[in-house]
Amino acid sequence: MTEAFKLTRIPSLKTVEDFRKHCATLGIDLPCEEAIASKNSPLAEPVPNFTINGKHVGNRIALHPMEGWDGTTTGGLSEEMRRRWQRFGESGAKMICGAEAMAVRPDGRANPNQLIIIEQNKAGIAELVGILKQAHAERYGTTDDLVIGFQLTHSGRFCKPNAKTTYEPRVAFRHPVLDPKFKVTRDAQVFTDTEIEQLIQDYIRAAKIAWDVGADFVDIKHCHGYLLHEFLGAHTRPGKFGGSFENRTRILREVVAGIRASGNPIDFAVRLSCFDKVPHRPDPALSVPGKLGPGIPEDFSKCLPYRYGFGVSQSDPTQIDLAETFQFAELCAQLGVKILNTTAGSPYYTPHLQRPAAYPPSDGYQPAYDPLIDLERQVQVVRKLKGHLAQLKTQNPKLHTPVLVGSGLSYLQEFLPHVSQYLLRHGWADLVGIGRAVLSYPAMLADAAAKGEIEKRHICRTFSDCTTAPRNGLISGCYPLDKFYTAKPEAAQLKEIKKRVGA
Repeated sequence: MTEAFKLTRIPSLKTVEDFRKHCATLGIDLPCEEAIASKNSPLAEPVPNFTINGKHVGNRIALHPMEGWDGTTTGGLSEEMRRRWQRFGESGAKMICGAEAMAVRPDGRANPNQLIIIEQNKAGIAELVGILKQAHAERYGTTDDLVIGFQLTHSGRFCKPNAKTTYEPRVAFRHPVLDPKFKVTRDAQVFTDTEIEQLIQDYIRAAKIAWDVGADFVDIKHCHGYLLHEFLGAHTRPGKFGGSFENRTRILREVVAGIRASGNPIDFAVRLSCFDKVPHRPDPALSVPGKLGPGIPEDFSKCLPYRYGFGVSQSDPTQIDLAETFQFAELCAQLGVKILNTTAGSPYYTPHLQRPAAYPPSDGYQPAYDPLIDLERQVQVVRKLKGHLAQLKTQNPKLHTPVLVGSGLSYLQEFLPHVSQYLLRHGWADLVGIGRAVLSYPAMLADAAAKGEIEKRHICRTFSDCTTAPRNGLISGCYPLDKFYTAKPEAAQLKEIKKRVGA
């Protein structure tokens, strides 16, 4: 039996030099600056020659979209949701890159309490925008340089619209590895072309609501295994929405064209899983009762060539392939998409790629190697995308290429400002995005830019409670560090769940 590796935890690295030496031992290129900049921080600078809805974005800090499992069953607001949006406003980020993941129709929810962007919820969503803007203005003085986006989504394979434990999946194609896990048993669960044409109209209607309530842009979600991301991997699907790259990206093109044809001037973003790998599972040889094993690939020997993903090698799906990722970025530029918010994989089947963490969620697995390796992979992919888009711009100076938001950075913890400064100052990314880290410490990067220091007691330590809770039907939040959630009865329930599964 192979023994699991011993993780060097980030808090044990006391200095920047310790961090650099550790990265060197891992053989990764993850540079960082010597200190948190107290003056002239690149985090505090606007992106040059870039506007959203006519506004210059005030800094290089972006917040990724959140999904809290904490709305009403009709897709409306709750106390927890209002508080989260207030904290988004207090974060100091000038780009709210999706805010809440909003289902474009009720059956597209990943949980029965997800926000739904439909007419019945319009007033509530407008209230959320007002809460965010008021909180931001009270702390930072103005919202003139703040841009807010809504992430529009259909959860596809991961739909649970009516019960927290019951999958009701609708998919782009039959997947030999994922179908059994997510209860896809019939061809009738595959969307027909006619149903997709109807869904496109739902996205167009949702974008109109977004514009009406004050959003500056919409994020047409293509990530994490949700429906439109799954369509990018629909190589085996017949008809006009599958097979060729042109067909697999038809939904995006028709959504953008439909929004424009409707007269809606809202701007566009896409959150993209730039690469993926074959689904993973805990290694049964190293799993014992009360402790998950490290992640290993599912058996794909009968699935070659692997024609069931995007940004993954068909000959060896344990490896990434960026050829179509570059092609997709070019398409975004051609369509006038202004923001490409990068990520990787899926929290449902490759969480190590998407959210490198020291502690796994309850449906995940222990790290098989240092999480910094996956974090650095995302950093390098964004760097390559930046280079590719710069080359396109050189060839066609009139082409407006999207700005790139870096992702997967929360695992850096106290070194997040140091690495972020380097990425921005050296042009490896245009903005740095934070997701789960904002739950415990919303203003972390704003504090770094304004004060040259951060409060370490609030730093996200990637305990994965914000994922484990919703996976088990509880509201999402930072239970270890946010007293608002620590005091809730769900905190005790979560502790018992983690003890039981060994997360």
